[in-house]
Amino acid sequence: MSDQRKPLPAPEYVTIDGASIATYLLPEKTSGGCEAVVLCHGTPWSAEVWAQAAGRLNDRYRVYLWDMPGYGASTQQPDVAVDLASQMSRLAKLLAHWGLERPYVVAHDIGGAVALGAHLLHERPYAGLFLWDVVTLEPWGSAFFRLVAEHADVFAQLPDPLHAALVNEYIAGAAAQRLSPEWKATLARPWLSAAGKSAFYRQIAALRPEHTRPVAERLGQARCEVGIGWGADDPWIPVEQATRLREQLPGDDPVVRLAEVGHLSPVEAESAVTGALLEWLARSVDSTTAGAPEGW
Repeated sequence: MSDQRKPLPAPEYVTIDGASIATYLLPEKTSGGCEAVVLCHGTPWSAEVWAQAAGRLNDRYRVYLWDMPGYGASTQQPDVAVDLASQMSRLAKLLAHWGLERPYVVAHDIGGAVALGAHLLHERPYAGLFLWDVVTLEPWGSAFFRLVAEHADVFAQLPDPLHAALVNEYIAGAAAQRLSPEWKATLARPWLSAAGKSAFYRQIAALRPEHTRPVAERLGQARCEVGIGWGADDPWIPVEQATRLREQLPGDDPVVRLAEVGHLSPVEAESAVTGALLEWLARSVDSTTAGAPEGW
């Protein structure tokens, strides 16, 4: 796990359905044109989890990232919906705003449900999709997650020091390896302001399985090859879900299982995750150049 992180560029803000969205664009480094890769984060994270991977991917691809409303540098206003259905719709509209007709999409945690929803429910075409430790199949959500969801208003009244301790322990509990103080501070920072404190519990309360069920029911309708990666010691979503997803989604690549890695694969094993993505993208781009199946 590396702490030598390259910072993301300053965000560019895009307003979709009244929500201010922080976006991060890493333009192509060559003049010959290259494929677009969109990186989607999960909860309670932000685009920061993909910062290192984005920098390495940008050597060959145009890279796009975003903080979902409610997360990171995007709006945390209480009147902005942060449920999965709303995020799926926003991603579909954001891809259209960026003018990306068939991007490659990489997603982690609930970002996987959001990316699948934009594709399967809102009919956004992808050239390829790679899912890391994603929330899609049930059951999902830890006992703590469900407790907070049922009593978000009570947790929001915690004194600030107790709230900060809870956020830090919750983040640390996602990893199989010990996170550095720098990483914990980076991931916790958006949740420690007055607005962030309320937003932290609000987004947990808004995440419900009924919004992933329509996606899970349509997995066989995916119109692109799908890669899957997982931390073998994921404490939040068991690795057996990766096998179930592999059986239901198109694609022949075996699941990438990372030993001694938990739920935060892009942070815990950045080099292995990025290496797997670069190999997958190289194969996928070659395949796409040769011609995608009709209707994809």
